[in-house]
Amino acid sequence: MPEAIDGDMNLMAGVAGRLRAAGCVFAEEEARWLVEAAPDPDRLAGMVEQRVAGLPLEHIVGWAQFCGRRVAVDPGVFIPRRRTELLVRRAAALACTGTSIVDLCCGSGAVGVAVAALVPGVRLYAADVDPAAVRCAERNLAPLGGRVYRGDLYGALPAALRGGIQVLAANVPYVPSGAVDLMPREARLHEPRVALDGGPDGLDQVRRVAAGAGEWLVPGGHVLVETGEDQAAAAAELFGAAGLSPTVESDEDLGATAIVGRM
Repeated sequence: MPEAIDGDMNLMAGVAGRLRAAGCVFAEEEARWLVEAAPDPDRLAGMVEQRVAGLPLEHIVGWAQFCGRRVAVDPGVFIPRRRTELLVRRAAALACTGTSIVDLCCGSGAVGVAVAALVPGVRLYAADVDPAAVRCAERNLAPLGGRVYRGDLYGALPAALRGGIQVLAANVPYVPSGAVDLMPREARLHEPRVALDGGPDGLDQVRRVAAGAGEWLVPGGHVLVETGEDQAAAAAELFGAAGLSPTVESDEDLGATAIVGRM
């Protein structure tokens, strides 16, 4: 085996050993990410120390793997979860070239990026209340021609979109307030609480999205939100009460549940 390759494997094994000792379940995969991202040995050592200290891997390397793509994720920004791929697939199935799509509560803009990759030529908009998320989403969406706005849900969107949105995907926070402190340490300490805490029953933002959808969607347009499995029935009722025709979608492999409402 060539010396350079042998050296890389030894380096990878050493990093994986450190991570495994620190309790990282996927130590080998994480070691590969860190070694590939580090520009030099000193920086690699620092990145490994950050991971051992509990910083999320995505915040250390600066990106997350989502729907087969690398999406930039800055420190302090919500990290897209694999289960949200269900929301992406359902939104993409409702879109075609020229469709106006809004990624609400966009975080890094991962949902918008993934939908645009599946459906080229969509008109893409995104919004978030967190300024760090807006800056990160701008980096991810600008190359796709997407526009990102800062503000609280619909209040962030330009008036010109009112009544003109065809697909609205909202990955709102839906963890009940009392359960946030039970989440993994990485999420609790390094992601914004505003991206996690959904109020007493986890559905505060779902209520607001459902209540405002009629003003922003075109007739026949769709709004999609991710929820917990145990919240699906209540969320669907909220959609129905707001004049939307709800469907509950699920994917056991992803552990994902989404509500799709048609205007």
